[in-house]
Amino acid sequence: MEFDKKTYKQEFENALAEGSIRKSNQFFKVKLFLKKGENSLLIAKSIKDLKPAKGQPEKLYWNYWAITISYYSMLYAAKAAILTKGYETNNHTAAQIAVGYLLVPDQIEQEDLQILQQAHKIFEDEYVKYFEDARKEAHTARYTAIKTYTEKRLEEIYNNAQKFVAKIALLIQE
Repeated sequence: MEFDKKTYKQEFENALAEGSIRKSNQFFKVKLFLKKGENSLLIAKSIKDLKPAKGQPEKLYWNYWAITISYYSMLYAAKAAILTKGYETNNHTAAQIAVGYLLVPDQIEQEDLQILQQAHKIFEDEYVKYFEDARKEAHTARYTAIKTYTEKRLEEIYNNAQKFVAKIALLIQE
């Protein structure tokens, strides 16, 4: 979905009403989800960089999993960040909605953070696009039989996952 804070607000309220987003005070999970995200990213890198030996599946099949694990690293980091705001999500779409609504500051909040010289805390809408893109690619990698990935596309998804997880870690560790 194209980023529009008002749309994300409405989607958030709808998801809250239907129960796919719910209030939570289980803040102990924040560090657990973040660690799960960071370690999943390390696993994705190992699979991405793997050179299959004779008798192993061809590289394409490893790439499917590298993309999927890269996305899941983002999902776990997102769940950590969402929990810092007092919410949990039940599905992938709800997580994207919560990220867009809870983490991307509006213009006034951005200006305040810049005045306070805390611009590093700004979670830009491009991170929401990274999440959405990775979510769609991971879904395709898991559920279609013919999609192939170039090394360039795999690198793009992995690099976006690195940026996403690092940004969430920076936001949480403050």
